[in-house]
This record gives sequence, C-alpha cells and structure tokens, in this order.
Amino acid sequence: MGLARYAASRAAAMSGVLLATVLITIAVVGSNMDVILKQGISVQVRTELAADPATVASFGTPEEFEAYVAGIVREREVLLGLDEPWYSPLRLGQSVYRVITLDFGHATFLTGDTGSTSVSEIILEKLPRTILLFTTATAAISLIGILLGALAGSRAGSAPDRATSAFAVASSSFPVWWVGILMIFLLAFTYQVFPARSTPDLPPTDPGYAASLLYHMALPLITLVLVGFGSWAYLVRNFMSGIMREDFVAAKAAIGIPRRRIVYTHALRNAAPPIVTVLALSLSGSLGGAIITEAVFDWPGMGRLYFEAITALDLPVIVGATFVLTVFFLASVLAADILYGYFDPRIRAR
Repeated sequence: MGLARYAASRAAAMSGVLLATVLITIAVVGSNMDVILKQGISVQVRTELAADPATVASFGTPEEFEAYVAGIVREREVLLGLDEPWYSPLRLGQSVYRVITLDFGHATFLTGDTGSTSVSEIILEKLPRTILLFTTATAAISLIGILLGALAGSRAGSAPDRATSAFAVASSSFPVWWVGILMIFLLAFTYQVFPARSTPDLPPTDPGYAASLLYHMALPLITLVLVGFGSWAYLVRNFMSGIMREDFVAAKAAIGIPRRRIVYTHALRNAAPPIVTVLALSLSGSLGGAIITEAVFDWPGMGRLYFEAITALDLPVIVGATFVLTVFFLASVLAADILYGYFDPRIRAR
C-alpha cells in the first residue's frame, strides 16, 4: 500500500472516530442543552421587548404580556427545530453540522477576554495559549529526553545511564499538580522569581501583553519540562539500548566511524519510528491533560476554560472545548500514524 493510500485510510478512520465522539457528546448533553437553548430564547425575547416600552405598554394585563412572550418563544423554538426531541434524525443532523462547522452557539455563563459570549470566539482566544505552552514544553522535553536517552542507551550500565533511570522513576512518581505547587511555593513565594499566577495583569490589547504572557509562562513551562523529560529519556534509552546491540552498529564501529556519529545519526535514525509515535502521542496527551495544569497555574488557556465550564455547567462551552481538543488529539494520532508508515514501510503493508 502506498503512503498516500495509507494516509487516506487512516484519515477516514479518524474521521469516523471524530463523528462518533460528536454523537456521544450530543447524546450526553442533549436534553440539558435543549433546556438551556429554550431559556436563552426566552431571555432574548424578553430583552428585546424590554427595549421597546411602547409594545410592553400596549398590553392590558400581565397575563396578556406573558401569553404574547410565550407565543414568540414557541415560534422561535419551531424555527430552530426545538419542537422536536434532540434525538430525532433532523435534530441530530443539525447538531452534528453545527458542531463540525464550529457553530457552538453562545456560552451560558462564561465570557471571553473581550466580553464576548460566542463559544467559538472564546475558544479562539484560549486555544493559542494552550498550544504555545504545551507545544513548547513538549519540544523541550523531547529534545532533552532524546539527547540524554541516546547517551544513556549507548552506555548501558554507566553513571549517566543509572542517573537517567533513577531520575525517570523519581520524576514520573509525582503528579504535575503537586510539583507545580512546590514550584510556586519555591520560585514564586520563597524567592519571588516568577509570579504565582500565570495570567498576565495586562489586557490582551496592551502592546506589552505578549512579553508579559511569555514571562508568566516560564513557571508552568519549567514544571512541565522538569516532570516530563526524565521519562522521555528513559524511553529513548530503552529504544537505543536494543539498537546498539545490532550487528550494523558493530560493523560501523569496525570501519572507524566515530561513536558519537553512530549514536546520534545511525542508531537514533533506526529508533525514529517509535520515538515519533511517542512524540505525537505526548503532544496530544499534554493538550488533553491541560485541565489540571492550567488550573494550578491559572494559565488562561483551554484547560482552565474547560475547568471553569465544568464548574459552571456551561454546556455549550463544554461541547465546543470537547470537540476542539478531540480534533487536536486525533490530528496528532494521524500524524503519528503517517510518520510511522513513512519510516517503516512494513506498517503500510498491513
């Protein structure tokens, strides 16, 4: 099977998973979402009438006014298809179409930095910050881990190998939130090197906001790298230790190729498929695990937005954030599959 055909088959499979995720999400929040939508329509109608005192004054009794409001609300519910149950084929199709086209509606309780209640605009504000933090952390973790892991794997049983293994076990034993609290106590309160909160004090429209955001990002970035690079180095070490026993490594050493070149060029290239897979899955997993990390550091990204939406039970935001994070996760898995198929043609033949 060619690489293009393999990539197309994997993309089709990921599309099916995405569709199933959307349907499951709609099924979980379906009835509650209808209640919120109907309440939103009622509030919208009453707000519009409140801006028109002449219309309100034309009713003789409060009962007549309430009947008029109820009639308008019913008309708009029918217009939006809310007169049918959420599980009807028409409603399901409309809901899936709106989610796929990023039409998540308006948040019930939360607002964006500019005061907007549009879920798409809120997510568009938060998503770049999460991508900035976790892609930077993943890049630093993978770079340090690959270099240390390759060194440790090429010298099995040496001091660097033992130190890498010990640090990997130690760092992997502590959750990120616990290490984050210690880092806040040490570097924010004891020595006051970085701010305790990762949300900049400046508004996003301020020219110095970007620099302030990077400065506030330093503490969570250091924490993520400190916790993550040990396990990465241990994984690469295990990949490399097996490859360094292969016959081609001994052959290249016999013909006089420097050991450093053998380790970081030839052996590391043979370990590329599993490393690339772990890298892609680490990136997607870090985005999915952003909720606790961003909540601890008060980082203004998707994780904290998700946490606030769950706390306030803001269903439109929950649906939108779930879809966006799922898309990024599946995109990372798809990239890993394609890269694995590129490095190892045997995968495409299956």
